[in-house]
Amino acid sequence: MLKVKSVSKIYKKRDQEVKAIDNVSLEIPKGDFVSIIGPSGSGKSSLLLMLGGMLSPSLGKVFIDDESLYDLSPNEIAALRQKKIGFVFQTFNLIPYLSAIQNVQVPLLLSGMHEKDQVEKAQYLLQRVGLDDRMDHKPSELSVGQQQRIALARMLANDPSIILADEPTGNLDPEMSQTVIKFLIDLNEEGRTIVMVTHDMKVANQAKRSVIIAKGGTVG
Repeated sequence: MLKVKSVSKIYKKRDQEVKAIDNVSLEIPKGDFVSIIGPSGSGKSSLLLMLGGMLSPSLGKVFIDDESLYDLSPNEIAALRQKKIGFVFQTFNLIPYLSAIQNVQVPLLLSGMHEKDQVEKAQYLLQRVGLDDRMDHKPSELSVGQQQRIALARMLANDPSIILADEPTGNLDPEMSQTVIKFLIDLNEEGRTIVMVTHDMKVANQAKRSVIIAKGGTVG
């Protein structure tokens, strides 16, 4: 389970305090697929980063499987993130000078997996997203949709039980958007918990449920 309890995030801008998130509470059971929607500047992406151990709250607690995430040391947070969480970003964050298969191998290399096993798993994951004929291509040689599929394959490298997706269809055409959402639905049906930030209601409505985060922090 993911749980956010009375969380606020306050940034200091010059001499002023700006509340990106204000007293938000949310529970996401294991195996759920939740879309988080709301206007620009409402704190959706900040909330997602908090759930992923990448942005500490100013106030409140974030729990993953009943463990208070930000009471852990930075090394413990990093280890938990590597073990349990996969991220999907709108900007893909691929390494431009590496091929598709090498990009997918990166988290496997960091986990200490033997090189032969890295290659075999990366090949399997790229086949799963339909890129078995593009393994040796660099990101610049691929379409935007193909780059997103590499990012999805890389996200699955460490077999995460939780997937956090920030506008995963934001740069894609309608057909490719639906392909990505169908892939996320399939992953959810395998038992993975998915939290997706989106501004697109057609995308949001394909999750099991939606929560609204309004400016000021109300979740409904």
